[in-house]
Amino acid sequence: MISRTWRGWTTHENAGAYEALLLTSILPGIRARLESGYHGAFLYRREIGNEVEFLTTMLFDSMEIVRQFAGDDYEVAVVPAAARELLVRFDSRSAHYEVLLSPE
Repeated sequence: MISRTWRGWTTHENAGAYEALLLTSILPGIRARLESGYHGAFLYRREIGNEVEFLTTMLFDSMEIVRQFAGDDYEVAVVPAAARELLVRFDSRSAHYEVLLSPE
């Protein structure tokens, strides 16, 4: 299994809207687009001074499924326009890890 991690930062004022966008549109859209090989995501949130950081960890069966999601340059962050409007900054590239141990 492959874990894809990515971080984005927003203001306190936009944090609720960004979280809602992720939970109601972006993450369900990914699930609908990938018929198999995608196992969902963990979503983390923490407040740091003037910003709110969001970390996502998405789980895929293989790098081939990651490429189906992100394209040939699979490390490039996939950030829809609606999300970019709410973010102050974000990682331009995602990191990928082979999952060696999981709670399951």
